[in-house]
Amino acid sequence: MGTGSGGEPAQRLPADLQAALRAYRSHLEGERHVAANTVRAYLGDLTELFGHVAVHGVVTPAEITIADLRGWLAAQQATGASRGTLSRRASAVRGFFAWARRDGLVPVDPSLRLASPKAARPLPVTLDQQQAAALMDEARLRAAEQPGPLGLRDVAVLEMLYGAGLRVSELCDLDTTSLDRDRRLVRVHGKGDKDRMVPMGRPAVDAVDGWLARRPELAAASSGHALFLGARGARIDPRVVRRLVHRHLGLVTGAPDLGPHGLRHAMATHLLEGGADLRSVQEMLGHASLATTQIYTHVTADRLQQAFRQAHPRA
Repeated sequence: MGTGSGGEPAQRLPADLQAALRAYRSHLEGERHVAANTVRAYLGDLTELFGHVAVHGVVTPAEITIADLRGWLAAQQATGASRGTLSRRASAVRGFFAWARRDGLVPVDPSLRLASPKAARPLPVTLDQQQAAALMDEARLRAAEQPGPLGLRDVAVLEMLYGAGLRVSELCDLDTTSLDRDRRLVRVHGKGDKDRMVPMGRPAVDAVDGWLARRPELAAASSGHALFLGARGARIDPRVVRRLVHRHLGLVTGAPDLGPHGLRHAMATHLLEGGADLRSVQEMLGHASLATTQIYTHVTADRLQQAFRQAHPRA
């Protein structure tokens, strides 16, 4: 239907519903400073809702009932709207009615009892263990062919992303003082301003040692204590990390085109496949909620089912 921002669909609505859209837009833009694209999405959802209820004789927001809201979502689902879309639209409706109730536009909030399907959470695409090993082998081969230190840096970056399961921002924030090479640990400053200690495998330690031996060749006044440097000596930029991950994965036959987060997914999946417990993986990844980590159990379960179907004579 339109965006509710003055377009023809909104103009065809009853006057009180149009006025409510205009007032809510002013609230979003003037008081909450919501981004323009988000405002358009919210108002577009509300315009569709108001158009749906207007057909059934509703002319003011106060007349909209929980039955109207459920009927609207059901109609959306019947026309093929995804669970993610339905969840977003229900969220837009709840935001509107919470505001309308506070401003006295409606006597009760009909959306309080509105349930919506949770958006489906896609399973992350990841590398298998052979592809991860091939990635590191290819990176080492390229580093041996390069005269400068950047190839060794790339190997160390890849080993840390996969070996320690770091987010790209966490990797870029690492300092030389973040490492405890004797105990093979790295101190990571993660989300929520929380620090955690993450184990490093021997290949990661060796790769970092190889890079540190050549780091002075790139170091500059701007380097500070940054562990990983860009070509000009400053702390490495996340965009550089993403490019090098894509470039090296392109050398591995059959590997999906993933970014740095894909190596983090691979680390978690391979730990669970190897028998690590979920709580330990949660701590290593720095997830606040165990539910976030549990997605990797679905990945490994899918792989087990695939192996069963391919190999078992009675599958």
